[in-house]
Amino acid sequence: MKKILVTGGSGFLGSHLCDRLISRGDDVLCVDNFFTGSKQNVKHLLTHPNFELMRHDVTFPLYVEVNQIFNLACPASPVHYQHDPVQTTKTSVHGAINMLGLAKRVGARILQASTSEVYGDPEVHPQPESYWGKVNPIGIRSCYDEGKRCAETLFFDYHRQHNLDIKVVRIFNTYGPRMHPNDGRVVSNFIVQALQGRDITIYGDGSQTRSFCYVDDLIEAFLKMMETEHGFTGPVNIGNPCEFSMLQLAELVLKHTQSKSKLIFNPLPSDDPKQRKPDISLAQQKLDWIPKVSLEDGLKETISYFKKILPTI
Repeated sequence: MKKILVTGGSGFLGSHLCDRLISRGDDVLCVDNFFTGSKQNVKHLLTHPNFELMRHDVTFPLYVEVNQIFNLACPASPVHYQHDPVQTTKTSVHGAINMLGLAKRVGARILQASTSEVYGDPEVHPQPESYWGKVNPIGIRSCYDEGKRCAETLFFDYHRQHNLDIKVVRIFNTYGPRMHPNDGRVVSNFIVQALQGRDITIYGDGSQTRSFCYVDDLIEAFLKMMETEHGFTGPVNIGNPCEFSMLQLAELVLKHTQSKSKLIFNPLPSDDPKQRKPDISLAQQKLDWIPKVSLEDGLKETISYFKKILPTI
C-alpha cells in the first residue's frame, strides 16, 4: 500500500484519480481548497478507511508523510482561472514550490499535471513535446499558461539541482462526468445549453479544432506515467489525437441530447488557440498508452451525468 497525496483531489480529474487509487488499495490523502473542487465529487469515498480529505491551499506549505504526490491543484478553465488571475499564478508557482519541497523532504516521487496550454496558439501541428510553444506572456490567459510553464521550469530545476524524482504530463482537452457545469469549457457549455434548450454558443466560425480525451483514458495514463522507470521525467503529452471542429462537437451534442437548440456565433476570445492536437507517439512508446473511448461514447456518459445534476444546480 502506498500513501499518496492528490492535490486538487476533489476536482474533476482529481476525484477520478482518487477513485482509481482507492480501488487498487492505496492510502489516499485528498487535498483541496474547494475553489473549483467539490466535496460532492468525493462524498462516496469519505467513509472509506483508506481515504482522507483535507481542506488546504497549496500556496501554503504542507507537512505530511507520503510516498507519491500527484499535483493537480489549479483552476483549469478560463472562467475560473481568470476570476482571480494573481491567485491562479500563485497556485501554479507557489503550489509547485511547496509540493516540490515536500517531495524533496520525504523522498517522494511527484507528478505535475501540466497542460497543452504551454504550447499557446501553436505554429506546429500536431504538437510534439519538443515544441516550445507560442504563448502571450501578458494576455488574459497568461496567468494559467505562464503559471503552468513556470511550474514545469521548477520541476525540472528541482530534478537537476536535487535529483528529485519527477514526472510531467501535459494534459490536452479532457471531459467526462464531474465536470463543473459552469466552467466555461466547450463540452460542458454545449451539453448544458442543449439540455436546457438554450442557444449553443460557438465562438468564431466554429472551424477551430480541439482533441477531446475521456477522463478514464487520461487517469490510466497518469497511473502509467507514475510507474515509469526512475529518470524518465517527461514531459509527455496525454490526450486524444482525434481532432474535431467546434461545429462537429455541437452537432454530436445536439444528436445525443435530442435538443432543438440553435447555434449562434460570437467573436473569438483573445488568445484562443485555433488548433490543438497532441502528438502522442511518446506516450505510446513509453507508457504503452493510447486513448480507447470514442468521443460519441464519452459524450453519452457525460450527458447522462449532466442530466442527473442539472435539476440540482
